[in-house]
Amino acid sequence: MRGSSISLFRIVGIRLEMHFTFLLLLGYAAWEGWSGVPEAPWLGMAWFVMYVLLAFGCVVLHEFGHALTARRFGVRTRRILLTPIGGMAEFESIPRKPLQEIAIAFAGPAVNFVLVGLILLFVDFPGPHDLLMLSFAPSAIFKQLVAINLVLGCFNLVPVFPMDGGRVLRAALALRLSYLRATQIASWVGKTLAVLAALAMLFVVGNPMGAVLFAFIFYAADREYKMVRQRETEAEFWRQWMERFQAPPPPPPSA
Repeated sequence: MRGSSISLFRIVGIRLEMHFTFLLLLGYAAWEGWSGVPEAPWLGMAWFVMYVLLAFGCVVLHEFGHALTARRFGVRTRRILLTPIGGMAEFESIPRKPLQEIAIAFAGPAVNFVLVGLILLFVDFPGPHDLLMLSFAPSAIFKQLVAINLVLGCFNLVPVFPMDGGRVLRAALALRLSYLRATQIASWVGKTLAVLAALAMLFVVGNPMGAVLFAFIFYAADREYKMVRQRETEAEFWRQWMERFQAPPPPPPSA
């Protein structure tokens, strides 16, 4: 264990870790299954836990899509961290070429859509009944995987920074604006949409957990903008210092 995360294993040289709060999510899923299916509590508990594990298996593949694409551009991934609200690939740096960042951002949802296409070669598209049926039959599990990957792929393309769609927006803005200004605008757009989505989840849908998710996205957008601003300020300071250090000395005064 390192800090508050548990190291699981490495895949292609990238360490996969699990935040300890992920265990709370599994416990919550087990309790929901047990209490939500009183006629078959053990089946409900196993099905809910299996559903969470399937979802996060797809999240891991999504994050490896980002990580392996970033590797092609020379960007190393420190780790992939699983938390109750999703996964996060921690890069050592982000390429300042906007087209490369767009490719990295799109790679995650692309993995989910490819999985959907492959699975639909063997099963029919899931209907509402398939998504509500508690079954461990292979066909039912694969239909659940189709739904999970569709949700992951589409949800991450919403332009809410720092999600994938928000990073695409930031990179598109960086084609014309400075990196810091592009991050500021993308962060503002992401925070505005996150607030609206949280209010809708709370007062329209009646889903407090969804509201918490978007509140975290709001916090993440604000935090990432501040981190970028700090890095840009430090980089500008050192750039100016190096220019003064490398500048030729002034000519001696004439006699």
